[in-house]
Amino acid sequence: MQELYAQYKGLLFALAYQLTGSASDAEDVVQDVFVKVYDVKPEGLAEEPKAYLCKMVTNRARDLNKSARKRRERYFGEWLPEPIPTDDEMFESVVRGELLSYAMLVLLEKLSPSERAVFVLREALGLGYPDIAGIVGKSDANCRKLLSRARGKMGIGPDETVHSEAAGEEWV
Repeated sequence: MQELYAQYKGLLFALAYQLTGSASDAEDVVQDVFVKVYDVKPEGLAEEPKAYLCKMVTNRARDLNKSARKRRERYFGEWLPEPIPTDDEMFESVVRGELLSYAMLVLLEKLSPSERAVFVLREALGLGYPDIAGIVGKSDANCRKLLSRARGKMGIGPDETVHSEAAGEEWV
């Protein structure tokens, strides 16, 4: 378990941060996932632990974004990403890689949790539609439509490509 945590905590934190926009929420999501993984039998993680953990983080972040607590919070003014302290090694991958620019974070705020998850998984991580469908629990066609809607809300045309700064070595 400690080996999995050491190997994937940076990746999972980065994914959770992209989906929640909050460092504290991202930490909570990663911790919740590893608490739940602790109870999972090792056979469940043996085949694809990275994919399994990414799916758990995506689902937990989506649940958190839909929660009543999040809906009760009101923020007036422009949306700004939460600053990330740089002295902790857990945050180094986000700071070092600058996974999404400030402008992209502002645009992502316009998306629903499902659209945001599909957009980040497809455009930033380069996953295929069957993989995304498995992670978010929707059909391939639904994922394609969610991506189309997300790109439309963000003003990205169907022929335009999004150059991902995030799809580096740590995502592979």
